Amino acid sequence: MSATTSGQATVPPEAAVAVREARRRRKGTGGGRSWAQALRRDWQLYSFVVLPLIFFIIFRYLPMAGNVIAFRRFRPGGSIFGEEWVGLHYVQMFISDPTFWNVFRNTIVLGALTLIIVFPLPIILALMLNELRSRMFKRLVQTVSYLPHFMSVVIVAGLVFQLTSVNGTINQLIESFGGDVVPFMQRADWFRTIYVSSEIWQTVGWGTILYLAALTTIDPQLYEAARIDGANRWRQTWHVTLPGIRPTMVVLLILNIGTFMAVGFEKILLLYNPILYPTADVVSTYLYRVGIVSSNFSYATAIGLFEALIGLTLILSANAISRRLVGTSLW
Repeated sequence: MSATTSGQATVPPEAAVAVREARRRRKGTGGGRSWAQALRRDWQLYSFVVLPLIFFIIFRYLPMAGNVIAFRRFRPGGSIFGEEWVGLHYVQMFISDPTFWNVFRNTIVLGALTLIIVFPLPIILALMLNELRSRMFKRLVQTVSYLPHFMSVVIVAGLVFQLTSVNGTINQLIESFGGDVVPFMQRADWFRTIYVSSEIWQTVGWGTILYLAALTTIDPQLYEAARIDGANRWRQTWHVTLPGIRPTMVVLLILNIGTFMAVGFEKILLLYNPILYPTADVVSTYLYRVGIVSSNFSYATAIGLFEALIGLTLILSANAISRRLVGTSLW
């Protein structure tokens, strides 16, 4: 024991050394020396990050430089950064284009339907599977619901065409009940129903995986305490289960809001036709026709940049609102 000056407590030498070491480490965190030491110590782990970083730099960040042609006139065969500065000419074009606002409205409607209808269903299915006591039946339901996720979009589109054709299964059932044949894929008012139904069938089962994993992290003692307090299964689900998986729900909701504008391009491109354009044509398919088919790259880039800015605004807003109201966010 070593005495200090009068009026101060006696501090063991070992404790004083530990305090000084903790302060030194605290000061070193965030400095270049500590980062370099961590890199030298765990270089094997950091090496796994190299290939993903190279991939994102080449295929995600470098192509962003091409957005400059939204403000320059680009001609195939010329400079990749355009040949003539035109300012906001292409922005004014799509703002005054009624076709763009029609496809923009379709994108909002399909995105909203997908978010409102499809997003909650994996949560409901996960809660239902969590209540099953038969392990064999639970595995059977999981397997059957997961399988559509592994099917190619081309196969899914082919199944949709087979089911909704004039001589398809759905029309055969309608005729068997005395109804008239419905040309589903030639009526624009049916497209949204068909698209959302196919999304439910293809994605809901796979979406339950994260929620089932989150359910396993809930402390069973919480359920026991709720039962002791007289809570039935519904109240246990409302007050224990849902709060337990709330962080997972919020993170996935933010990610879904971030991709709100990116409605399934491949599936819509395979399913739609000019007859269905009034309800089926979305921003991504319109960009494909304008940019790739018509080779109007500058105009398509301006629309794509506008869509990306909306997506960025949505995900930043959703993250800020979630952090303020729920206390959970991506960053």
